[in-house]
This record gives sequence, C-alpha cells and structure tokens, in this order.
Amino acid sequence: MSETDLATLLAFFKAMANESRLRIVGLLAERERSVQELAELLSLKEPTVSHHLAALKALGLVSARAEGVTRWHALRLEALTALNRNLLDQKGVAELSRGVSETTWEEKVLASFVAEGGALTQIPASRRKRSIVLKWLAEQFEEGRRYKEAEVNQILQRRHWDCATLRRELVGAGMMDREAGIYWRTPASAGRKTNPPP
Repeated sequence: MSETDLATLLAFFKAMANESRLRIVGLLAERERSVQELAELLSLKEPTVSHHLAALKALGLVSARAEGVTRWHALRLEALTALNRNLLDQKGVAELSRGVSETTWEEKVLASFVAEGGALTQIPASRRKRSIVLKWLAEQFEEGRRYKEAEVNQILQRRHWDCATLRRELVGAGMMDREAGIYWRTPASAGRKTNPPP
C-alpha cells in the first residue's frame, strides 16, 4: 500500500469515526439533501453540517450541485465502492502491517527467556512464546545431520537443565523428528515430518 493510499485510508476512517458524518452519509444514501434539511434532521447548526460535508467532499464521497440559491448534496456511492475495492480488500488490509517486524517481537521474547551467555532461564508457559524459544533451540542443530539422543541431550543441557522436556517439545512441535533413537532437525516453518537424512 502506497503512502498516498495509507493517507487516504486514515482520512476515511477519521472522517467516518464521527457519528454525525455517519448519519449524513446514511441520509445522503437515501437521496440528495440540502444543508438546511440535514441540519434540521440531525438537530445540528448549518455551519456544523457544512463542516461535516466539507470533510466528506475532501474524500470524494459527497458531491454538490447548485439549484438557485440551494446546494444539493449527494453521496457518491461509486467512490465508496472504489475505496472499498482498492483499499479495503484482504490484500490491502494486510498491507497495513508492512513495516511491522515480527522479528522484533521474537527478539523481545528471546531476551525475556534467554540469559546472557545463552542459558534458557525458564521454559515459557505461553504456547506462542514457547514456539519462539523452541525455534531458537532447533537452530542449535545442523540441518541434514543426524544426532544420537545423548548428543541432543548434551546440546540442550547447554541451554537448560531439563533436556528431556525440551527434546519432547521440539519433537512435538515438529521442529525435530526421531526414529530408533536418532534425531534430526526438520524445516521448523513447515512443522511436518520429513524423512530421516541419509
């Protein structure tokens, strides 16, 4: 999503976060209305209604036409539809998270549970945090290499005394697999079983 699109989306939500503007949009969706009529229906002063209409016009959501001394305002439904289609689809909404780094959160989790020197202070109770720690532990093992259980225990004990729990957690999370006492690292992101390396 471009900076311009993001600014448009922010302006839209700011404009629509006002109850009077929402009611004006609803009334204009029914038919054209004048400032005087809107003011009367909403129990607002005409300058207040004009201010709200100006905000909606700036977004291109409202059009106005003059008829004598009266200005008639109408909702530009096609503009609302276009905004929805261009900015509020799933891909557009997902783009709002661009620039937010999951790594930062993962780094914070690791900083909370891994002491200086690399020792794990505790096994997180939260499943999401535990997954981050398990991924970090899985990286202690080389991909494609086979390990005897004693080697796995030795590597894990460098990080935490409860190597048996960590070993079971790694296998349970699909980050390591085992067969006949031999362990190997799996693609952590896939989380599915792989064949033992040769």
